[in-house]
Amino acid sequence: MIWKEILIRYGELSTKGRNKMDFIRRLRENIRYAFADLGHLHIRTERDRMFIAIQDEAQMDVLLAGLPKIFGIQSFSPVAACEKDMDAMKRLALTIMDTFKDQQLTFKVEVKRTDKTFPLDSHSIQREIGGHVLPQYQNLSVKVKHPDVELRVEVRHDSTYMMAQVIPGAGGMPVGSNGKSLLMLSGGIDSPVAGYLMMKRGVRLEAIHFFSPPYTSQNSLEKVKVLANELTKFGASIRLHVIPFTEIQVLIKDRVPSNVSMTTTRRMMLKVADKVREEINALAIVTGESLGQVASQTLESLTAINAVTNTPILRPLISNDKLEIIDIAEKIGTYETSIQPFEDCCTIFTPASPKTKPKLEKVERYESFSDFDELIERAVKNREVYIFPKKEQPKDKFADLL
Repeated sequence: MIWKEILIRYGELSTKGRNKMDFIRRLRENIRYAFADLGHLHIRTERDRMFIAIQDEAQMDVLLAGLPKIFGIQSFSPVAACEKDMDAMKRLALTIMDTFKDQQLTFKVEVKRTDKTFPLDSHSIQREIGGHVLPQYQNLSVKVKHPDVELRVEVRHDSTYMMAQVIPGAGGMPVGSNGKSLLMLSGGIDSPVAGYLMMKRGVRLEAIHFFSPPYTSQNSLEKVKVLANELTKFGASIRLHVIPFTEIQVLIKDRVPSNVSMTTTRRMMLKVADKVREEINALAIVTGESLGQVASQTLESLTAINAVTNTPILRPLISNDKLEIIDIAEKIGTYETSIQPFEDCCTIFTPASPKTKPKLEKVERYESFSDFDELIERAVKNREVYIFPKKEQPKDKFADLL
């Protein structure tokens, strides 16, 4: 096997000053976690790049498939190696360029000679390799600035290393580098996307889901578990807190006027979420709300809902329209799961004409006639907690549900 290692280039980490090494260590830990099934990875870190040693082609394939999902990586490249001998270097260059033989491309050779004892200087090595490669491929032409393919050669003390492929990474910052938040995960399209975007900014997530049997089915809960598990592929485990919410929703239905019941429901959810957030030492709550998308997401509604807490509420989708959110959901692989037609607690007891501009004073007065605090404490105490990822996942996520 010609491949020796994978070179990883950092994204925003290059701007982090004195904290840079902390971010790099976090990225290294996230990579080890994401590929724990491969056993111990030998990872070497430098200030501006990271190297993962490759043992075999099977390991290489797994890494190439998984690294694009790890936040904090700008790009990465498979790196081949050979002896410090010009004939060996020419053969390796041809082997690498063979992967581009069916495409009309421009290319150049870029050489870095860190081993100054090597008899040829960088320009001489560049001429030797370029002069050997170019006649072999009619589809290639030389372009010095911004070529399609840049064959990079580095002559180090132990071996010669080459790369030509630059694979885009996920960008962003390593998960866990910006604290922890609690994601309100409903099972719809929006909330998993909101979670994904916060993970991209380095936020570690735990999730909370409100479950209202018998009005919501076990299928709806299983769907949320699948979504929570899907989010873990971006480099961190997730704990899912499932809240028994039936008592609270029934009380709202019976005691609160229907046109403001959705506002009260969201307020009670936020009260519950805030108590869980405090227990798990999270710094903020994340929601998938988008301004004006539904009645509970107008500015007036959001103001009334927010009034129950001083905790920061992070809404990464607040300015996105639905099509933009769907595009991201399809890209990250949560869309098909999200559209499975199972009721959740946000869709039961939906009023025919919900208030889009609820008055906070009136909402608080309606709520004052009932003792929600006791039910909230009981719901938090009786929650179930699931940890993802699970070791084994069925091939067909919904085979047992449909």
